[in-house]
Amino acid sequence: MMTEDYPEKDGRLVWLNRDEVDRLLDVADGPLQRVAFRLGSECGLRSHEVVDVTPSDVVDTDAGKMLVVQRGKGDKQRETPIPDSLADLVEFAASYDDADADDVLVDVTTRTLRNWTENARDQLLEETDETRWEYVTFHDLRRTWAGQLANRDVDETVALRWGGWNDLDTFLRHYRGEATAAAQRRERDKVDWL
Repeated sequence: MMTEDYPEKDGRLVWLNRDEVDRLLDVADGPLQRVAFRLGSECGLRSHEVVDVTPSDVVDTDAGKMLVVQRGKGDKQRETPIPDSLADLVEFAASYDDADADDVLVDVTTRTLRNWTENARDQLLEETDETRWEYVTFHDLRRTWAGQLANRDVDETVALRWGGWNDLDTFLRHYRGEATAAAQRRERDKVDWL
């Protein structure tokens, strides 16, 4: 887990590694919370975007399965990749109990998403004694997703499009974060004397 001080306020920015995301998913209280956490950490959705997702928002494109974010920040529409396993869960939800493909999947408030995250992080703080869990917010799942894109060398213009950022400076300043330990190891391997 990486953390940095917020530049203008109290608290810390947090980037989870994949194992930590899995731990968060493991303590989620039920499948709906798991889906919400996955939409944040695997699709980069903001909380207000998660509560608007419908099964009909998952589309097959030439680029693979995408999740259409109908009303992103500034009411802008964008498409972001969705893992096949998560797309299958969303599709299953539409077929469950006579649900409609246009019904909202995670039908809760953004406050509920924050509460779910706080409950999960408190449980992980207690289980692990890792004090940095206390800073994790729902938005950190989006930050984690963005950092993973950056550390996997995803083209920044593609990352901007997927995440709905207007400019590279915002992405680099608030989401990319410093290089993860894995990224630093990868870069060290490029230098034969390190």
